[in-house]
Amino acid sequence: MSRACSLSLRKAYGLQRVCRVWGINRLTVYAQRYQTTLALEPTIGLAARRGPKGPCSDEELGAHLRQVLSDSPFHGEGHRKVWAKLRWIGVRTSKVRVRRLMREQNLQAPGRTGHPHGLKAHDGTLITALPDLMWGTDGTTTITREEGQAFVFVSVDHCNFECVGIHASASGNRFEALEPIRQGLRQHFGGYHQQAAVGLAVRHDHGSAYMADDFQRELKFLGIQSSPSFVREPQGNGCAERFIRLLKENLLWVRTFDTIEELRLALLAFKDLYNSQWILERQGYRTPSQVRHDLRDSRIAEAAG
Repeated sequence: MSRACSLSLRKAYGLQRVCRVWGINRLTVYAQRYQTTLALEPTIGLAARRGPKGPCSDEELGAHLRQVLSDSPFHGEGHRKVWAKLRWIGVRTSKVRVRRLMREQNLQAPGRTGHPHGLKAHDGTLITALPDLMWGTDGTTTITREEGQAFVFVSVDHCNFECVGIHASASGNRFEALEPIRQGLRQHFGGYHQQAAVGLAVRHDHGSAYMADDFQRELKFLGIQSSPSFVREPQGNGCAERFIRLLKENLLWVRTFDTIEELRLALLAFKDLYNSQWILERQGYRTPSQVRHDLRDSRIAEAAG
């Protein structure tokens, strides 16, 4: 009827005038038209992103996503790291598209809902501008088949998120808790001696091993500042806490070990793998070793200039 022409004016009546005369909402007419068209052509209702489609279809990009995830030595990598690795192999697309496809194909890493918190005792940043200004240390436990419970201690740099030390032992005392720090000092400070690490702070929780007199005296001997986090606020030691979660997801929860020595060697191998291959979004998708190397070169260039 809206396309019919008036006999006197020779012009179409138009949908707005017809709906006003008949007392019908135009949205109802549009909806009925859409349903009729959809019944005749079912594919017309499928949503599609406007603009250029990119270098490959969703099916091809999905295959690239699965290949990147299968080639990675880590578990639980999110869409940002996958997007960065796609660019490394020459497949350029958007983060939004990668996230959508990973969600549709059930490739996203599982997340935890968490629980509500009150006012934060820790409010700020833990990240330092340069390496070797603050290390975070913490521990966890796992089980070996022949020797029972084992304690795992780690130490992580707050600048480039590098694992500077990792250790496993049958005891969780203060001397074993010092071993990751000893490893880091030998590698990055040239040795383990009095006042060897002046300017370094160590962030730790209030565990008995870290608050022990022997542990605190050892830090003082080395010239390290003790930096305990707030009580019942693990966010204050977030770098070490996050690394332990990653360690569990990629090693402790996916492999079994017969002895503590086997576990210790596996931890050292994981440390090397992690430092050389785990990429960080906030550091421009570089690995911890790359960040340390680049910052060291920049400091050398500034000193020379």
